[in-house]
Amino acid sequence: MTDGPTTAALIEIEHLTKRFGHFTAVDDVTFSVARGEVLGFLGPNGAGKSTTMRMLAGFMPPSTGTARICGHDVQTDGIVARRMLGFLPEGAPTYPDMSAEGFLRFVAKVRGYRGRELEERVAKVVALTHLDPVLAQPIETLSKGFKRRVGLAQALLHDPPVLVLDEPTDGLDPNQKREVRALIVEMRQHKAIVISTHILEEVDAVCTRAIIIAAGRVVADETPAALQARHPSGRLEDVFHQLTLDEALGDQAPHDQAPGDQAPGDQAPGEPPSGQPPTGKQKEAA
Repeated sequence: MTDGPTTAALIEIEHLTKRFGHFTAVDDVTFSVARGEVLGFLGPNGAGKSTTMRMLAGFMPPSTGTARICGHDVQTDGIVARRMLGFLPEGAPTYPDMSAEGFLRFVAKVRGYRGRELEERVAKVVALTHLDPVLAQPIETLSKGFKRRVGLAQALLHDPPVLVLDEPTDGLDPNQKREVRALIVEMRQHKAIVISTHILEEVDAVCTRAIIIAAGRVVADETPAALQARHPSGRLEDVFHQLTLDEALGDQAPHDQAPGDQAPGDQAPGEPPSGQPPTGKQKEAA
């Protein structure tokens, strides 16, 4: 079997734009991701990465443009689209008073699993993300790395064909990063995966393709090797610096802190936190 794309696009983004008043956070972004691809979505702070991912996941409506998951528009056919999606938002929001196991069982119930299937799915993602040592602990007592792994586990629980992961190795130690990267490489043959990251070494480690976004616009879309060939040093860091600096210098509007793409924990005015879990009523219903 090949390591490259094997089917038509599972993720389709066309002319996606998000404006906050007179400010354009995401500007006419278009790309697609096929099964078998791991797309690294790169950009400096305020570039529009998280805003794009929130729109793709259906947590934020676009000003214009469309996003589709497995052919389903995330705005007009959102429930079906989200069944096909595993989403790890920045901050990996959870219920801090729940244990890690309790939270995963709750997510499984929300997803409609019961009985033996629920037990099997929870057990599988616990093994994949190595959560066994902390299953009984309240999430609020976990380290940042374990909290991130709980968030990754809930994204994998229903074995979706599409994964959108915002900083999946944030807070992990070197051994944990290695484990998560190996898991992504193992899964990519059967899924379309988008990873937003500031860690450029992650692109070399797991990505088959990379997009660089700056000031809300796509400035490069190539394989990691092709990107590295753009600079005499052959270093992705130098290519990233050159492309994003040129875009920033060529743009009149400030983009140091873009609404809708703030530091973790922030959100645009009037927007809910990205990936916020269901309400208390939804918890009770599950």
